[in-house]
Amino acid sequence: MDRLNETFAALADPTRRAIVMRLAEGEATVNELAAPFAISLPAISRHLKVLETAGLITRGRSAQLRPCRIEAGPLKEIADWVERYRGFWDQSFDRLDTYLSELKGKGDDNADR
Repeated sequence: MDRLNETFAALADPTRRAIVMRLAEGEATVNELAAPFAISLPAISRHLKVLETAGLITRGRSAQLRPCRIEAGPLKEIADWVERYRGFWDQSFDRLDTYLSELKGKGDDNADR
C-alpha cells in the first residue's frame, strides 16, 4: 500500500500528470518535457525526481542527454486497485438505470391520462 500511496501522491500534481501523459507517447528529454510549461528547468527536474522516486519514470543516459521513459508497473498497480471497485460502480449504475426506467414508466403512465 505504501507504493500505491506514493504513486497517487506523485500523480496528485497536474504538472506531473501531464509529464506522465507526454511520456506515454515515448521517451523525451528534460528540455522536451519542460517546453509546454511556464516553469523553470530546475522545477521540472524536481517534478521528474518525484516521479522517479515513485517509480513512474526512469532516466537513461544517451551521450549527454538523459531521456526519460515511463514505467508501466506503478500505473498497472493503480489500474488493478481501481478495478477492484468496478463491481461496486457497475451495480450502482445498474440500480440507477432500473430506478430511472421505473420513473420513466411512471411518467408514461401519467401521460396516458
